[in-house]
Order: sequence, then structure tokens, then C-alpha cells
Amino acid sequence: MGRLIVEQVVTADGYASDLEGGIEFFEALVRPGENGEVDLNDAEQLDYVSQADAILFGATTYRMFADYWPAVDPKVEQVAELINRLPKFVVSNTLTEAPWGDGRIEILRGDGAEAAAALKERFKAVIVWGSLTLADALLRAGLVDELHLRIVPVLLGDGRSFIPADVGDRRLELDHVEARPGGVVSLRYVVR
Repeated sequence: MGRLIVEQVVTADGYASDLEGGIEFFEALVRPGENGEVDLNDAEQLDYVSQADAILFGATTYRMFADYWPAVDPKVEQVAELINRLPKFVVSNTLTEAPWGDGRIEILRGDGAEAAAALKERFKAVIVWGSLTLADALLRAGLVDELHLRIVPVLLGDGRSFIPADVGDRRLELDHVEARPGGVVSLRYVVR
């Protein structure tokens, strides 16, 4: 059985979006301070994505990615080649099509946890980025094997947590920590 890896970008106080669903705080990840420089070819992210065999999205995150990544020049952001090459799936009961650049990605209907479990049977490593509603279902179902957090140095005070309130007691084992430019910290946990 494969691994299901969920990656979330969160504020220092644990929110994945503001109360209206906005992710403006995410700017700290792409603009790490007045004098900071962004490494668009972040070796940690390249290594992480190169280990994946497939990408799974919820519908909202799929739309954000599909609007951005197919047009990115891989000479500028090397991870774009990996993201565009990998098989992609979107869990949605409302989307009628899922274009991605010149191609399409597969729409998975029905229960997101069941769809993810089936993908774990087919692939060695499946990445889920953002996709908060889907990630909630995967955490509740106990399907998440790794949790990657990119913590940006911003406090919101209120918003949408990156985990559901009813997830229960889940023990995590810290696997990797890396400080990034501008105060961003990357954490990788293995879910026990």
C-alpha cells in the first residue's frame, strides 16, 4: 500500500485560511521579507515532489493549481515539470471537466476518503496539497501517512484550522525540520 502525504501551508498560529477562506498570508512563502530572496527551485520541495507518483486535489485547490502551474516555465521553477508530469486526480461531485494545460486530469466522484484509499492501492506516494475539506476527510479516516507543514511567520488570530476539530488524538513523529528564508519553517511528520 502506498503513502498518502498531505502538505499544508499554515500560519504560526495554525490556520490554513482566514475566516473568509482567503490565503493572503501565503504571500510570506513567496515573498519572504523585504530583503529575502525566494528560491524558486527549493531543493527540499523538489526532492519531496520527485518522490510522488500522483497528485490528489480537492476542487478548490485544483482550480488554483490549474490556473497557475501549466503555464509556469520549468526553467524558472523546476518543480513545475514534476507537477505537470505527474498523474493528477481531483475529488469532485460537481466538476464536469478538469482541464490542465493541454490535457485533462481524472475526476473522482463520490467519497473522497474512498477515492484516496483506492489511489493508495495504485501508487507508492500520493501528495495532497491544501484541499482542506478533502484533507479533513482523509485525516478523519486515518488515511494520512505523512503531514508536511510549511509554517509562515504570520499570526491571524482566527480562521480555518488545517485539521478538523473532531480528528481526535493522533500521534505524530517528527521526521524533518528545515528553516527557510524569511522565517518559514518546514516540518515533516509521520502519522503513527
